[in-house]
Amino acid sequence: MWLLFAALGFLGGQVVAAIFVTLAAAVSGKLGTLNAIAHLTEPPTWYIVSTLLGLWAGFFGAAWLATAVRGTHSLARDLGLRFRWIDLIGIPIGVGGQILVALMYVPIAHHVHNFNQRFNAPGQRLIGGSHGMGYTVIAILTIVGAPFFEELFFRGVLLRALARLFGTIGGWVGPALAIIISGILFGLAHAESLQLLGLAVFGIILSFVSYRTGRLGMNMVAHATFNLVAVTAVVAPLTIHAGALF
Repeated sequence: MWLLFAALGFLGGQVVAAIFVTLAAAVSGKLGTLNAIAHLTEPPTWYIVSTLLGLWAGFFGAAWLATAVRGTHSLARDLGLRFRWIDLIGIPIGVGGQILVALMYVPIAHHVHNFNQRFNAPGQRLIGGSHGMGYTVIAILTIVGAPFFEELFFRGVLLRALARLFGTIGGWVGPALAIIISGILFGLAHAESLQLLGLAVFGIILSFVSYRTGRLGMNMVAHATFNLVAVTAVVAPLTIHAGALF
């Protein structure tokens, strides 16, 4: 049932995001050019904010359904939404995740046309069109909002559902399948072909951390740190050279 709730939450988030974007476009007087705005490399702040809030509404809805219908009505007990001081270990995990992703792409960077531009495109799309207060809002949503809602969904609902599904498989195989599959789904959900490998690997790392701790606190700290580094890179971009980080 939790897998069903996850699917409903993900699809529902797409629908709610579309509704929020349409309403925001109507308020902004941009309804007639909405299709063109959706294809911009740097959409306006209202478009990004509406999309994120819609998606996250679906993610939170899945978590709420899971704990309300097939749980104890407690996000802390059912999904591990708890924090401890040791969760600050998530800071080096997030930084290390960015370094690992960078190293993974070093062998292929020089073989992909316009690699840096293509690799940084998602971050540029998210942040690049915002300035001043708009940039601050997007940055806060990316660093604080995304880790909360995405971890609640992918590691709180999805990972735990998969762990129960594969729990009957002996030894470490069942947990490993749950961790790997949830990590891959995390990467696929971002719908970025070039970044898929890095996102999936980091998703697997986050799933492993959540499975070992039984909580979401360390994941959220690691995810927030990972996104903080990415947001900073958009503002002060670095470049990959052979053997160097970007």
